[in-house]
Amino acid sequence: FDAIQQKALKVGAIDSIVIDAQDEFADHYVAPVIKANALYEGDYPLVSALSRPLIIEHLVKIAHAQNATAIAHGSTGKGNDQVRFEAAIHALDPEMKIEAPIRDFHWSREEEIDYAKDHHVPVPIGKKSPYSIDANLWGRANEAGILENPWNQAPDDAWGMTVAPEAAPDKPTFLDLTFQQGVPVALNGNPMPLAAMIKQLNQIAGANGIGRIDKIENRLVGIKSREVYEAPAAAVIMTAHHDLENLTLERDVQHFKPTIENKLTNMIYEAQWISPLFDALMAFIDKTQAVVNGTVKMKLYKGSAVPVARQSTHNSLYDEDLATYTSADSFDQEAAAGFIKLWTLPTTVFEQVNHVHSEEKQHD
Repeated sequence: FDAIQQKALKVGAIDSIVIDAQDEFADHYVAPVIKANALYEGDYPLVSALSRPLIIEHLVKIAHAQNATAIAHGSTGKGNDQVRFEAAIHALDPEMKIEAPIRDFHWSREEEIDYAKDHHVPVPIGKKSPYSIDANLWGRANEAGILENPWNQAPDDAWGMTVAPEAAPDKPTFLDLTFQQGVPVALNGNPMPLAAMIKQLNQIAGANGIGRIDKIENRLVGIKSREVYEAPAAAVIMTAHHDLENLTLERDVQHFKPTIENKLTNMIYEAQWISPLFDALMAFIDKTQAVVNGTVKMKLYKGSAVPVARQSTHNSLYDEDLATYTSADSFDQEAAAGFIKLWTLPTTVFEQVNHVHSEEKQHD
């Protein structure tokens, strides 16, 4: 944080205000994503999209405190972040002006680098490696440069949080994640804040080559982009959470919840965090998580994070006496025949009347 503040002052800012919002980010932005199993297009844990409404919330507050009339951002006209930043600004202060010089000047990445060099602004990239990197507690996103050709494999320098899976330890790492109401609260039995747990899991899982995502995704503005993401903690936490839901959620809830999850995920990605529909859908998600309590044992090994055991003392719907095939079986197997007859009654009657699949219909 000190380095960020000093950089701003060195390049000419009148003042530099740095806010440590890691706990706020984890508790109010990451936690809902965990509970909703929110993965955009099935695999991206919304690393950048999650941070934008929080950033704008603080920027608008600071702008008001400083009597500022405008907020500036460095997004291009091709990306998602311009929409996310400006949608949140419009929602929180419709009168606030917005400056987007990179977009307005139509600057290329090379022109951005030249400008930074000419004005002595230190940037961690160059024309040989002109990556666009965004990182926060929940993960790291990287695009541009050699990654723009989807046939190019991501080089080693594209990654920053993980080792290559083949270079990971030859022995697996086991850890226990304990959840309360769908949110992880303890690691290996040690209670800790979510932000601290994410940091620790980023290190542990990253060292095991876990959390690399190489993805072609559909951007909000309508174009496809190639991104490489690293989200070690997210890979472990969200896999464990989904596994615990398998143990504790009633069947109809478990089968319907992905419909809500998909809509919520798209809303987050598409800059609709601040909306009445989002709040209503999150109320449904929160209701489902009341029973998602328990512990999942995860096996981390060379790029994979796999649940290998789970328990829920008070909310498990798994009845071993019902599931067993041994003599301890308590399932009423005689009831199965009647159940099958009633379950298939509508299709049986339909077939008897219409002969859609019978030999009689085929002969006709």
